[in-house]
Amino acid sequence: MSQRHAVVAGAGIGGLTAAVALHRRGWRVTVCERSTQPSATGAGIVLAPNALRAFDAIGFDAGLAAGRAVPAAMGLRRTDGRWLNRADASALAVRYGRPLLAVYRPTLADGLADALPDTAIHYGARVTGVDDAHGTPVVRTSAGDLTADLVIAADGIHSPLRRAYFPGHPGLRYSGETAWRTVLPSAGPHEHPAPAETWGRGERFGIVPLSDGRLYVYATAVVPEGHRPTDARAELLRRHGSWHDPIPALLERIDPAALLQHDLYDLAAPLPRYHCGRLAWLGDAAHAMTPNLGQGGCQAVEDAVVLAHLLDATDAAGVPAALAAYSAARCARTDAIRIRARRAGRLAALTHPLAVAARDLAVRATPVGATLRALDDLFDGFSLPATTPASAPRPTA
Repeated sequence: MSQRHAVVAGAGIGGLTAAVALHRRGWRVTVCERSTQPSATGAGIVLAPNALRAFDAIGFDAGLAAGRAVPAAMGLRRTDGRWLNRADASALAVRYGRPLLAVYRPTLADGLADALPDTAIHYGARVTGVDDAHGTPVVRTSAGDLTADLVIAADGIHSPLRRAYFPGHPGLRYSGETAWRTVLPSAGPHEHPAPAETWGRGERFGIVPLSDGRLYVYATAVVPEGHRPTDARAELLRRHGSWHDPIPALLERIDPAALLQHDLYDLAAPLPRYHCGRLAWLGDAAHAMTPNLGQGGCQAVEDAVVLAHLLDATDAAGVPAALAAYSAARCARTDAIRIRARRAGRLAALTHPLAVAARDLAVRATPVGATLRALDDLFDGFSLPATTPASAPRPTA
């Protein structure tokens, strides 16, 4: 069997995971990334047990690669600091057999990149289109054309390849919220803030401890789409500066130059499939979801590992059937999570005082065990499908 070649559009977590998974199965991989260099800034990501099991399936130690990843707890608080619900890291690890790990996203990306050949990632190579008319894809990039047996569209939430191949799809839907994110350096060995998300009226603030004492912090607010304050830190102080400790002190430490802001979107409707011929979509390009369940990156990792698994037993001629099987394996799970994340966001973004009070009361009255049981299908839901070629559905396009 001649070595198969995969071209991956996008060097995010999903694209890099797909590249590593295929490389370890003997594929030659080329990752085309439109940025001219790896990102030196970013935010945290919490890898749930389902994502860690997916990484295990390809022999990649995400905790080691990310550099002393920190087991994460889960908790919700009111703006006065009162706990609404809380589950510590050890309870999560016992229930799911794996902890939740909080890692710095650029460090995880570097670890994945290090698992690839030095020449695999092409920075400054923006994918502009794919010509698949004759069954052998030609990938058009700003750095030249590439031929491939497989093309993976991991080109993000605004995926140009999704728009090109699904022109009738309604695209993205604004959730009504914007989000600010940054990573704060350590304030010293005595700083140990509790990991939590605090809910107010149409506003949230989250604290996630990372390795080396750093803190990933984020905030959300219900605002018109495109809202961009002139002074973002002053905006955050106005919104959250009277909330419980240590939020005011953390806000004072924010470097405005390192503060990211993005409006939160998800897909307005599911894609009909995640493949077309020899082209497959994964991650945000396939099923963009709001971050309310912390599953966006985790589902991209699942996508990548399942895709590589289904391609493992195929030669170049069997790629279309394997991609059809990938669609069959992934569409229902990821779309259910997309819808669930949307509903969770609506609950967190309530603004009416009576609705907020009722929400907080309901959350506080829910036993921790019941809260965790509601997450079982997320955290225990990853599995590898059968790879029998005869059982794979025929490609639809």
